[in-house]
Amino acid sequence: MKTKVTAYLDQQEISYKLLPHTEAVFTMEGAAMQEGVVPEEMLKSILLRDKSHNYVMACVLGYGQLDPKKVRAFFPDGRYRRLQFASAEEIVEQIGYTKGAVAPFDLPESIPLVIDSRIDQFERVNTSTGDHLIGIELATADLMALTNPFTADIQKE
Repeated sequence: MKTKVTAYLDQQEISYKLLPHTEAVFTMEGAAMQEGVVPEEMLKSILLRDKSHNYVMACVLGYGQLDPKKVRAFFPDGRYRRLQFASAEEIVEQIGYTKGAVAPFDLPESIPLVIDSRIDQFERVNTSTGDHLIGIELATADLMALTNPFTADIQKE
């Protein structure tokens, strides 16, 4: 099955394992159950925006909750103010994914990517393919090399 993400990974010659679902899922817990993986290895990708419509993608693992204040603080130049979750329409418009099927791949250059530093604890991670019916598992090293993200502690305590 081809999706936006699998086509991109194939183009970049990155290996991955397809994790099909028996029904559409919209949550990390639902995806982990459908894919038969541990929730801690699930990478949640969240598009944030500020009041000036500057966007940033932030990723946390498993049951971790994103702390938008920590994301904002990571950028000391003050470019982001009052970060909030992007709407479903903004997600489609800005990055071409649908809400609940967001992945950190092939983002516009204007949207920086910040992944929680806890990702270093895992050799492999699972993420969306941009399709609610299939996920993927790939090596963390490949994800990091391909996306070249910033890493920081951006999870709520």
